[in-house]
Amino acid sequence: MTGTRVVALGHYQPAKVLTNHDLAAMVDTSDEWITSRVGIKTRHLGGPDEPVDELAAHAAAKALAAAGLQPVDIDLVLVATSTAIDRSPSMSARVAARLGMTSPAVMDINVVCSGFTHALATADHAVRAGAATRALVIGADKMGDIVDWTDRSSCVLMGDGAGAAVVVADSGMAGRPGIGPVLWGSVPGMGDAVRIEGTPPRFAQEGQSVYRWATTQLPPIARKVCEKAGITPEDLAAVVLHQANLRIIEPVARKIGAVNAVIARDVVDSGNTSAASIPMALSKLVERGEVASGAPALLFGFGGNLSYAGQVIRCP
Repeated sequence: MTGTRVVALGHYQPAKVLTNHDLAAMVDTSDEWITSRVGIKTRHLGGPDEPVDELAAHAAAKALAAAGLQPVDIDLVLVATSTAIDRSPSMSARVAARLGMTSPAVMDINVVCSGFTHALATADHAVRAGAATRALVIGADKMGDIVDWTDRSSCVLMGDGAGAAVVVADSGMAGRPGIGPVLWGSVPGMGDAVRIEGTPPRFAQEGQSVYRWATTQLPPIARKVCEKAGITPEDLAAVVLHQANLRIIEPVARKIGAVNAVIARDVVDSGNTSAASIPMALSKLVERGEVASGAPALLFGFGGNLSYAGQVIRCP
């Protein structure tokens, strides 16, 4: 099997920004209440004329440009999303059509908040096995479409956006993998702690259950991800957790022991964008030069289905 690496990233957010003060005019809340509980200040929301696949295509185009590739160079498109309304065409097929691709394999992956890290692992496996040579991996969600905007416990959390990564084969990475082994799993008995159900679909969660699970059960799993990659948490240059809530991100990052790492806190500006949160946050860190090319970064998604997936990658 060959090795793989992420050669480029891209991200996209709609122009409309919803602040905590805007929310305070809609529901019984305040900037202080939101900031103290979840750490979020703003979030971006797409309009009815901005479907999920459009957000995804913008992020993908940016990643392709950064990689110096054309859409026709891609032979696998994976889109992680839980906010696709239609069952067919899939988001991945629509993105491929928007970008003018010729004959890629297309697949949507719905693992909600850990969707991107599941999709990245799937692309890694496909390229390693020779089933693909260049893969486009996208996390994209419009959480604003599925939120009850009268429920102050959930509407303050969510935002819209997309992030993308280009994954290619690299035979020179055998001793220093560009994408490390995935560690993934779930807690099926607690799967209903995060839900997107009904017609129209609506987001709901058992916030305290998710918080306790994330802050107590996930840090040792994340440390095992580092172990599988052959590094220690102290070696990490960046930690990019699912951007769910600052009160989850900060204690989990601290318990992992990544004392030398930059901790992604994009949730403050973007809210919880589900599958988009990890690639979007990582893309911004790389774009701002906060993490060096080739530096090891822990990506760790968790949430819906009480699922999790993580890997250590070398930053493009």
